Amino acid sequence: MDKQRTKASGLSAAQARAMDGAALAARFYREELPNMPARPTVGLDEAAGRFLAPLSDSGMPEDEVIAQIVRDASGGLHSMANPTFFGYVLGASHPVGVAADMLVAAWGQNAGSSFETPAATGMERAVCNWVIDLLSLPSGSGAGLVTGGTVANMVGVMAARHKLLAAQGWDVEADGLFGAPEIPVLIGKDAHSAPFAALRYAGLGAARVRVVETDGEGRIRADAFRRALEQTDAPPLVILQAGQINTGAFDPFGELIPMVRERQGWVHVDGAFGLWLAAVPELEHRLAGVREADSWAVDLHKWLNAPFDAGMVIVRDRAPLVASMSARGAYLPETTGHWEPSDSTPELSRRARGIPSYAILRHLGVAGVREMVARHCRLAARIAAAVSAEPGIVVLNEVHSNQVAIACGNGPDGNELTMRVLRRVQERGKVYPTHGEWAGRQIIRASVIGYAMNEADADLLSIEIIDALRWCVDNPD
Repeated sequence: MDKQRTKASGLSAAQARAMDGAALAARFYREELPNMPARPTVGLDEAAGRFLAPLSDSGMPEDEVIAQIVRDASGGLHSMANPTFFGYVLGASHPVGVAADMLVAAWGQNAGSSFETPAATGMERAVCNWVIDLLSLPSGSGAGLVTGGTVANMVGVMAARHKLLAAQGWDVEADGLFGAPEIPVLIGKDAHSAPFAALRYAGLGAARVRVVETDGEGRIRADAFRRALEQTDAPPLVILQAGQINTGAFDPFGELIPMVRERQGWVHVDGAFGLWLAAVPELEHRLAGVREADSWAVDLHKWLNAPFDAGMVIVRDRAPLVASMSARGAYLPETTGHWEPSDSTPELSRRARGIPSYAILRHLGVAGVREMVARHCRLAARIAAAVSAEPGIVVLNEVHSNQVAIACGNGPDGNELTMRVLRRVQERGKVYPTHGEWAGRQIIRASVIGYAMNEADADLLSIEIIDALRWCVDNPD
């Protein structure tokens, strides 16, 4: 009788215990985050060594597998979901998104086909519509949900590649790049590595681009850009930036994009985190003109705080997006209101990664997204003001969004002191900023982006940096 009931339930007893155990362990982990150190307490050799045993012949019951994973992962994880984690511009995996992600895994849907997974498609289409609306981008734009900013940039570049070559009579999807017309590519000197990777993946090369000079905040200089454009002999692909990784600054879209329009080029914007400021009425002026671009890349696992992985590409004209991505043929489907997920991404098989973002957006609403982005920008300014008031600390950027570039000391010893301060802060484990390089200096980079970050967290970071500097000055090597 017990076996019959277990079989009818769809789960064995051990499988049911495994799922219950995983859910309880996940909840316990999130509840205990405030009490955890901000960094792993064991190193790679020890942590990896717990898992690198030979694979057994007989296997292990499901519930024991989950118990082993939970036990052996202890101490080997960063507290990236903690509001004390200020590193790498990483969102903190909002709890409602985590809960929805559990459903995604349990449902086990291949979300590449709307016919097979209509509910997943409905939620993902809603996410695309909502984000386009939140960011005040053209309402008829095409969109695809991808793994993150790097792939979103790649897809945008490939849509641009299709359109620019098609305008010259070349079908790149059919004929490839051998013998294709030239596509000039312009990008700022202080662009992130992601669009350079995107250019490599799209076969356009990262080293053959024309790099344009930038100002002290990492923004493309309009005069240098015009000179670079004048040297192009074909409609160019131009990659602009919304949110420089160290300063949070924005390229002057209103000045640059009209220049590209004069030459029938394509403008792609890497807006992984900075594009979210467009959702906030009092901040959107910092991105003036960004709406006039042709494509945009934005991360959902950054400022929206969706669980990994989640990114989005948005293309003003959906036709080149579908032509460059569809594995069913480079054409638009019949106009039936039908939205096919695999027409907008490089994957045919994938998890329903948009569902956690659906849950978060449903939870926050427009007002919640705006409040969160605005709060983080205020906290970044608060951190900059606090640390720069300490003798021996300098903030190397204007606070344009959520990034603060912090350096310590002066002269040739400044870089060494900055790195000592960063190590001291990280080793203490109360907060966790990360390293960067800016304006010829080693920096401590603080990224304010976790959904729960508040003034107390910002003040703790400032205090830890100031205390670490004083300690390092009093305890020279």
